[in-house]
Amino acid sequence: MALPKLASSRGFRSVVAGHGFFLGQAAWHYRPQCLQVRQLASQATQEKQTSDTSPSLSSSRSQSPTASSASSDSANQSMPSGWEDDPDYNITDFSRLPNKNFGYNQEMKVADDFKRVLRSVRSQFRAPIRYCVAYGSGVFSQASGHVAKASDYSPHPNPPEAVQRWQKGGHKIIDFLFGVSYTQHWHDLNLRQHRDHYSFLGGLGSNVVSHVQDDFGAGVYFNPYITVNGIMIKYGVVNLDTIRTDLTEWNTLYIAGRMQKPVKIVTDDPGVKLANQVNLMGAVRTALLLLPETFTETQLYTAIAGISYMGDPRMSLPTENPCKVSNIVTAQLANFRTLYDPLITDLPNLHYSDPACAQPDWKADLAANARLTQSMDPKMRGNMVRRLPKAFRQKLYYQYQAKFQIPGSAFDSIIEHARDEDATSFRRREGGAFEQRIAADVDGLGDVVRGVIRSTVKWPSTTQSLKGLLTGGPRKSWRYLTEKWTRSREGGAVADKGMKEKKA
Repeated sequence: MALPKLASSRGFRSVVAGHGFFLGQAAWHYRPQCLQVRQLASQATQEKQTSDTSPSLSSSRSQSPTASSASSDSANQSMPSGWEDDPDYNITDFSRLPNKNFGYNQEMKVADDFKRVLRSVRSQFRAPIRYCVAYGSGVFSQASGHVAKASDYSPHPNPPEAVQRWQKGGHKIIDFLFGVSYTQHWHDLNLRQHRDHYSFLGGLGSNVVSHVQDDFGAGVYFNPYITVNGIMIKYGVVNLDTIRTDLTEWNTLYIAGRMQKPVKIVTDDPGVKLANQVNLMGAVRTALLLLPETFTETQLYTAIAGISYMGDPRMSLPTENPCKVSNIVTAQLANFRTLYDPLITDLPNLHYSDPACAQPDWKADLAANARLTQSMDPKMRGNMVRRLPKAFRQKLYYQYQAKFQIPGSAFDSIIEHARDEDATSFRRREGGAFEQRIAADVDGLGDVVRGVIRSTVKWPSTTQSLKGLLTGGPRKSWRYLTEKWTRSREGGAVADKGMKEKKA
């Protein structure tokens, strides 16, 4: 009798209805992915609108030899229409990326056992790491002309066999970059676990360490010559906001420049993946502004890889291999193709113009050096200028304000028009008369762009290098400089030998 009476009560029905509402909301929130409607799904079905394109080039692209159709299909799936417009870099769920294949080009392949080693290193840090990449010559080889021998010094105290196999002897320190949410909190936890990783700055506490990281140089705090699981590593700590900002705006090109070259993602983050795709596209567009109408793959990748080294003081001192950029591209051609081919395919003002590219497996041929052709139409190149990363683009505008002698009031109007958004909406980034005038400066544009790159890189890179004297400490800093001098001399000797052989 009590149950029917309870069921008929108004309070009981309210409780049941309330619980039913919340259960329904939970079921909808956690519905299968196939039933979810993604933000850009409708955009992917629309015909691609003009961004860097024109009808004449689109028709020429369809007639020019390209990579295999399967590769093109993958690229189109990864790069849906409108993906660069008004992106949200604060997303925390991979399902909110433009599509499920987005950013697949950023996934570099390494041996499975070496990948497990990289993950094991990352797992030795209890402080939360939101994003982690391994990079540098310890992960991806660089052509140096020096063949490793068993007698060569290995920095690793007790390297696993996977490291020795992957590095063909185990002679390179492995570099890591850790992206964290809260700088001071992370260092506070890490100091408790790994006080020996820090120089004397660690004794001053996490507040001082985080201040040195965030307020000086490019926002990175490096701990060099650290042994983890028998492997010698160097790891840099950087705030996720700093990563995303540099990738999308090029404030310093310190993080963005490293990410423009192949890196191995150990722990991924959807916001960083989206931001880095913008960074990679910016690198391609910048390189195109430096290159002639027709060029080769090697020239394109060398221009991209060289962006972060323009203005770097280490390149003008005897502390870096003078052939570093060409060594990176020569040894990592396959990875550069993986990283940039989908972007090349996506840009309608750029296409492969080499008949060899009609072969479905041409990209597997590392001896191939395919030719590419870009449109020199000022309107299309003006669109590329307009879509350069924000901070970098503004510096370029200021250079051309001086070159074109544009009055301040008129230039303010140009800057206002070039904003990515207004008070109510996002503006589609298409070049106007000013950008087209910049693009038409065929003889001077390359020099101006190089000057902007140098001014962007020089100061952050210089202060970051000086900061290394504090974060690494005197002993480790001296060791680092000594090793750099040695590599610089070896690289110079190899370059001189190559020049003599060419002359002979």
